[in-house]
Amino acid sequence: MRIALATPMKPIDDPRPSGDRTMARLILKALQTAGHEVEIATRFRAWRADGGVEAQRLVEREALVEADRIAERWTREGTAPDLFLTYHLYHKAPDWIGPRLADLFSLPYAIIEASRAPKRQSGPWSHGFAAADKALARADAVAALHRADAECLSAVVEPKRLVVTPPFLDAAPYRLAAQANEAHDGPVRLLAVGMMRDGDKERSYRILAEALSGLQDLDWRLSIVGDGPARDAILPLFPDSRLTFLGARDAADMPAIYAGHDVLVWPAIREAFGFVFLEAQAAGLCVVGGDTFGVPDIVRDGETGLLSPEGDAAAFAANLRRVIGDAPLRHRLSRAAQAHVAARHDLAAGIGSLARFLDLALQNRAGRFTPAS
Repeated sequence: MRIALATPMKPIDDPRPSGDRTMARLILKALQTAGHEVEIATRFRAWRADGGVEAQRLVEREALVEADRIAERWTREGTAPDLFLTYHLYHKAPDWIGPRLADLFSLPYAIIEASRAPKRQSGPWSHGFAAADKALARADAVAALHRADAECLSAVVEPKRLVVTPPFLDAAPYRLAAQANEAHDGPVRLLAVGMMRDGDKERSYRILAEALSGLQDLDWRLSIVGDGPARDAILPLFPDSRLTFLGARDAADMPAIYAGHDVLVWPAIREAFGFVFLEAQAAGLCVVGGDTFGVPDIVRDGETGLLSPEGDAAAFAANLRRVIGDAPLRHRLSRAAQAHVAARHDLAAGIGSLARFLDLALQNRAGRFTPAS
């Protein structure tokens, strides 16, 4: 099948690393591995940091110009796809291009990773919210990446069009790195992976620092992967004698970095699901994390890691104390974490779930809409 892919949140070749970019690239890889021909339909970015109805109307006009440009090219070259697929849609990143092209060419239209915050129905994001809702109404199939998003979407997307498609990754490099890792008898090696920017990321680091401040009696070391404008505010939160700052690292470096540690520690403030949790578990790390949005969908509390209420530093510290002080527990969680990802979140699982999702879109398109004459 020929598929046109759009990513209104962030272009798939954006130079800045993020979980969003990683997931988009994995979707592309899974589709191509399954034999589909995938065109990156546009690099247009609808996402804006700040709201304002007039600003969003300007983005809409720009998006529709881009849609018409693509339509003209498809018509001229005879290259219209069989399906239009959009990855990551919400009020800050609406999709005007996909619905426009789907209507012009009578295409099935599908959305992967959509979220909906009803409080944005009014106020500075109201235009983007309405546009996202309009795209959801047009979609033949909508996939949430976790149950929390699916629950919010269910108010506007009926069950026959809505599914949960779990996030996935290519676990092979992480498994290989874990196999090459040597046994370690020294301090428990903790790892935090997160961008250093104001807001939720900085708050996650602050909760982690607060939790670790009460564990000075235990033998641990912390490595941090990440960088950003809040670095000078974040690094002093942690004791120099126990900290290794690795900075921003390429994706190719990460399997070995994960495998060289014992526990991923991340409070996950306002995280959609936290792609680092998948990567860490694939490399055989247990997790101490925050029980936020989609995190419980990919980290099994008590089985592959320990989760605490979002923002609760004391509960987070208690879970840290358990895994640092109990090597058999740590090893049991780690083994289960790697098996969990291999069974439910590896690339093969992603290919299968995407195939079912695309079939749903095609079936619903045939049943919901009459092709344009």
